[in-house]
Amino acid sequence: MSRLHVAVLDEELPFPLTSGKRIRTFNLLTQLAKTHRITYVAHRNPDDEEVRVAAKALRDHGIFPIVVEREIPPKSGIGLYGRLFKNLFSPLPYSVTSHASKQFQAAVDRLAKEDPPDLWHCEWTPYAQTMFRRTGQWVVMAHNVESLIWQRYTENERNPFKHWFLHKQWKRFEQFEAWAYSAASRAIAVSREDADRMERQFGAKDVAVVDNGVDTTFFKPCEVGERDPFKLLYLGSLDWRPNQDAVRLLLDTILPRVQALEPKARLVIVGRKPTDALRAELTNRPGVELHADVPDVRPFLHAAGMLVVPLRIGGGSRLKILEALAAGTPVITTTIGVEGLRLRHGEHCTAADGAELFSAAIVDAIRLPKSAEVQAAVGRARVLAEYDWSGLATKMDDVWQEATAKPPSKGATR
Repeated sequence: MSRLHVAVLDEELPFPLTSGKRIRTFNLLTQLAKTHRITYVAHRNPDDEEVRVAAKALRDHGIFPIVVEREIPPKSGIGLYGRLFKNLFSPLPYSVTSHASKQFQAAVDRLAKEDPPDLWHCEWTPYAQTMFRRTGQWVVMAHNVESLIWQRYTENERNPFKHWFLHKQWKRFEQFEAWAYSAASRAIAVSREDADRMERQFGAKDVAVVDNGVDTTFFKPCEVGERDPFKLLYLGSLDWRPNQDAVRLLLDTILPRVQALEPKARLVIVGRKPTDALRAELTNRPGVELHADVPDVRPFLHAAGMLVVPLRIGGGSRLKILEALAAGTPVITTTIGVEGLRLRHGEHCTAADGAELFSAAIVDAIRLPKSAEVQAAVGRARVLAEYDWSGLATKMDDVWQEATAKPPSKGATR
């Protein structure tokens, strides 16, 4: 195994660990930095203090950050509508055009000239655009099959105009992913299901699988105190649309059904970047708590009777479920929520689709808390056996080595 210089291209520096993507990226790369030289090229995080803290965290692990002085455009505000209108005339999805910038390309050009890496690693599918017509070996990390998420957005949208727009984004992402997965030296998925879809739908060859994982020494059951079976916990980045949809379903439909049968039930929402509208809505709503941008989610996992994950939209696999089970917290989710994880309904967690069945599963867990905790203990054993970061970093190392052994790309074109 040779020591490589790997340039990672990403939207932001992956710290603090406040989202599933950041958690995965930071844990894998800090393991890999023990044996490889890693340069991390990213757009500026919106918060200046966060940039300073994140850069230091990476340097402490031997990773050299290059911060591009340009922030990703916000996902709200009047300017968003102008950018979306402009995107109607582009062949690329909005998530690609909004992350592309002359500043980022210039930073990559300088690195290629002054300190050329052995491998370029696009840490999110839209950043494959950076490799368009660029020579050298590169890999693309598909945290999700993005077109699948846009397909699910489309299928769940009832507004005719929004449905039309989402359908266009879905089809554009299909075209973009077909190019990215085939042009890369190697494409990487987070689950066997995603890898099979990438090969079957997009013609990608030999997609590697490096699962999501969990720090099993950090997330473990609490030995002090008892769980409150009436406390339902939702974890997630609250600026991501699939999580917003799940929270909306909990607030509007699932929680009222549960409270009609178990009035003491209450919902605790813990997440990064909640919208102002959500903050305002929950300020005086009884039976619901909102905790934004918390430094450590473990106290919430230890106190809750269960983690509830009613995802209807999504792809990849959910780190929050792995973290919950590692902490011994019972999990109730959907078929989409458990998708991509080697967990079985009724053995490691409970999977229920539709608001009625999901609500009934929560009521059962409230009324039979010991049974729910026994199931979580079996789930924890599965997580310990298959999802620790150290073994997953070895898999990523193998992918890097195999990618650099291939003939250099002459420039990825469409």
